[in-house]
Amino acid sequence: MDRRSLIALLLIFVVIVGGTMLRDVIWPAPPASADSLAIDSTRRVVAATDTAKRAAPSIAPRDSSTPRAAAPTVSAAATTPAPVRSETATVTGTGRQLHFVSPGAAPASVTLTDYRDLKRKTGLVSLRPEQGALLEYRIVNGADTIHLDRVVFTRSETPHGVEFVSATPALRVRYDVDSANYLTHVSVALAGAAPNAHLLIDLAPDLTSGEANEAEDVRSLAYGFRPSKNDVESVHIPKLDSAYRVEAGPIEWVAIRNKYFVVAALSPDSAHQFTGFIMKKGAVRPDGRPTGIATAALPLSAGAARFDLYTGPQSWKILRAVGHELSNVNPYAGWAWLRPVVEPFATIVMRMLLGMKALVGLSYGWVLVIFGLLIRLLLWPLNQTAMRTSIKMQALQPELTALQKRYAKDPEGQRTAMMKLYADHGMSPFSPLMGCLPMLIPMPILMALYFVFQNTIEFRGVPFLWLPDISMKDPYYITPLVMGVSMLVLSLIGMKAGPPNPQAKMMGYMMPAMFTIIFLNFASGLNLYYAVQNLVAIPQQWFLTRERAKAAASPVVKGPPAVRQRK
Repeated sequence: MDRRSLIALLLIFVVIVGGTMLRDVIWPAPPASADSLAIDSTRRVVAATDTAKRAAPSIAPRDSSTPRAAAPTVSAAATTPAPVRSETATVTGTGRQLHFVSPGAAPASVTLTDYRDLKRKTGLVSLRPEQGALLEYRIVNGADTIHLDRVVFTRSETPHGVEFVSATPALRVRYDVDSANYLTHVSVALAGAAPNAHLLIDLAPDLTSGEANEAEDVRSLAYGFRPSKNDVESVHIPKLDSAYRVEAGPIEWVAIRNKYFVVAALSPDSAHQFTGFIMKKGAVRPDGRPTGIATAALPLSAGAARFDLYTGPQSWKILRAVGHELSNVNPYAGWAWLRPVVEPFATIVMRMLLGMKALVGLSYGWVLVIFGLLIRLLLWPLNQTAMRTSIKMQALQPELTALQKRYAKDPEGQRTAMMKLYADHGMSPFSPLMGCLPMLIPMPILMALYFVFQNTIEFRGVPFLWLPDISMKDPYYITPLVMGVSMLVLSLIGMKAGPPNPQAKMMGYMMPAMFTIIFLNFASGLNLYYAVQNLVAIPQQWFLTRERAKAAASPVVKGPPAVRQRK
């Protein structure tokens, strides 16, 4: 590949990555849909179309001005308010502790025992909103709405979890904690429920951050959902509009997530799918953090509704085991048009790194070093072929130029003469293109790694040598500087024995400087991988440059014996 093509390729990478970094600034929030559901004067969402296919419920939006899950509550059937003491029940499961609050019979928070709180540097990650509970429930029962955070429940332990029972109204909420995959099976039953009764599930307005880079964690806050017949959609909370965005069912799951963790309510089967989902911008907190309002509707069948609650990490392996395409809750790349290009490479690279980690048993820092070394060694033969093709093309260039001048007015004759010249020297018109292949292969891997480092929890908080966390920038800027210097050395070696080209020489200095500046705040693991790639490539570049110098000094262009020509 010639230098201009390489520079263009690198600039494409810069544009894609830089554009993704700026997407939150220049990409507008998706408009609220109004064709399938509409908001009436009572601020309830009612079905407007497609009623023949499904009976969409009225989703009463939660009033963001009302405090959530207040401790003093009253029974839904009581006429005189009576103080009720708030109680919390804790259930321990594999890798987590679930804390349920009553009144409300709702999951207030989840402590993940396998993940450290990196923001406070003490304790464990706690999935919870700044105020209220992870989920809150209401039941639309005919013309009435039962707010479960105003109902007095009696709590009892079960073999696998906890159960909340109320006499008036006759309600039962049960949680069975699964031993695998961070799942909890939830059932809500109401005696004497109306035929079209629905459970309304209010998702948390936000999630507290346990990350060292809190600002990035806040930017990642999003609601997600998966329509049963479409791809997963993710809507960042900071991008939500003040008007409700309405999504009609059937919907397999709804979720709120930050950079590394997710709380999702999933339908266990096709008979228990969500019939609607609404979301909008919530109030901005005093510290400037955005919040959201989101409610999903789940029909009560024979007076009961069931769903699975996932409260855990965005681990690709675990989410793949859960199914329902929950592994796509935090998609790679920011723009939808870019995801089909990025996701295949990112998934392949991530699976390779996870597999290498399981195989060698070393930390992910060493896995990245080994991965960079292997990629470069695998490309070594292709790089040799590409460079030797470049040397041949450099030697043929005077003859190609002469042919172009000779047949300037005869395009067909020019093509025939060029084909013969290529054939005489054991080459083809596609040789220059094939010579580009070894330089094209590492770029998709580098781009995939950039996005992998954005949300792969396996890299979270992983130290390596002087690096406290390979998913964050190098605090001493050693890795980006090594990457930039090694890139400069490669450029200097590559320019030796080549034809004089002032523009190429200028770019040979500018590109390393530009990449160093761009990569300063990138994940240190990404810089580590790229630096290893460059360092391993230096010996090969040196040997090939010597070969080019010898070819340039030789007066003979080496081709098949019958067609060797004197320069």
